[in-house]
Amino acid sequence: MERLEAGTVVSLQVDREARADREESFGFFLTNEEDESVLLHKSEIKGEIQLGDSVEVFLYQDKQGRLAATMEIPDAQAGKYAWAEVVEVRYDLGVFVNIGISKDILVSLDDLPLLENLWPAPGDKLYISLKTDRQGRLFGKLATEDVIAGISKKALFNMKNRDVKGTVYRLLKVGTFILTDEGYKGFIHESERKKEPRLGQLVDGRVIDVKEDGSLNVSFLPRKQDRLDDDSEVLYEYLMDRGGAMPFSDKSRPEDIQAKFGLSKASFKRALGKLMKDKKIYQEEGWTYSMDRK
Repeated sequence: MERLEAGTVVSLQVDREARADREESFGFFLTNEEDESVLLHKSEIKGEIQLGDSVEVFLYQDKQGRLAATMEIPDAQAGKYAWAEVVEVRYDLGVFVNIGISKDILVSLDDLPLLENLWPAPGDKLYISLKTDRQGRLFGKLATEDVIAGISKKALFNMKNRDVKGTVYRLLKVGTFILTDEGYKGFIHESERKKEPRLGQLVDGRVIDVKEDGSLNVSFLPRKQDRLDDDSEVLYEYLMDRGGAMPFSDKSRPEDIQAKFGLSKASFKRALGKLMKDKKIYQEEGWTYSMDRK
């Protein structure tokens, strides 16, 4: 018979009550009919059990590091993946996730991004299974690309320009990978986002392409018209913060525009054009002014 290990689901026999001297029973000891036995605390029992019963339990370590059992069977197990919500961040250890049992499980900092600002935050979700180290301690194991590929669906080609929500499962320098709520794989190139999201973060995007393999290219940037409104608002706010005058116009150098506003010259000119069309600004000798300055 195989050795009992944390992270697995096994059937064990109820061997004897767990008591401290003559005190009231605080649970049962379960056995695999060999030398090993584990505690099933009364708080971990579902329904009625009695001596000699065979019960299905999930094995984990209690707060003292001892092997213990619960009749609450989580979806995430050794070799089985499921979503788990982040409940605590410890920058000296990693992040703790709730898999549905009384003890939270650690995803080690060794498996998380190097930059702490990209770590999951409480409420984010990670797709994990469980693993043990050489001491038998239980940890969360992040899903690999192959695992995600195995559960993802192929998208239809008519999804282009559709809004999607998804959870970030992988971060690379070149871009972000998500799994949408519908189960499609999505990739966001670094040029299609203003800020890199966290691992495990729920994000909103829009489909800009459906690839031959059924995965999606997604953008976090607003649609052109929405982006134009945003750019125009940024320029107008900057202008008004300066008292209605700024030393930038459609004649300004592209590098100066990029350094100040983070916009290409084409985007800058489109935003200025919208403001002029809305009769909010006018230009004169390389400067831009608000209409109330006339």
